[in-house]
Amino acid sequence: MNFKEFRQLIFQDLYRYHGSTSVKLFFKSYFLHPGFHYMCWIRFGNYSNNRLVKYIVFRKHIRYGMQISIDADIGRGFYIGHFGGVVISSGAKIGKNCNISQGVTIGLSVRGKNKGVPTIGDNCYIAPGAKIIGNIKIGNNVSVGANAVVTTDVPDNAVVVGIPARVISFNGSNGYSNNRV
Repeated sequence: MNFKEFRQLIFQDLYRYHGSTSVKLFFKSYFLHPGFHYMCWIRFGNYSNNRLVKYIVFRKHIRYGMQISIDADIGRGFYIGHFGGVVISSGAKIGKNCNISQGVTIGLSVRGKNKGVPTIGDNCYIAPGAKIIGNIKIGNNVSVGANAVVTTDVPDNAVVVGIPARVISFNGSNGYSNNRV
């Protein structure tokens, strides 16, 4: 990734928070929105691959109570609505314009038929407390309900809830994902 792509990713994330971009808005968001602040460092870790940056990201893990691997493949326009308790495993793939709430885990399964990490499509909304575990595919425009535990593939435009998660409608994530890039 070159610097231009890195800068573009940061400003696309910023657009998801405010619907516009500017240097002034960047600094305001950097200091006032912990989710944006944290993602700036994750993006910088992806860009630089520097030991000092990795240490700073580690310190941010502790400060914000989130653990997002700098090796996760996170698409443009990523939005963390409320920080705290967010865990995204190394190797996870998340599409563009994804909304993540507090208490969400996108995690690794180390055994069984779904051994591996999830792949999440574009324009998805993942509600507070949701857990997405294993080598599964979450389609585009999917909405995962609060405290749902998803361990199987989810088709495009689905709304899933419960433990284990089940499809209750095909209304998707419309209305949850604003300011798409």
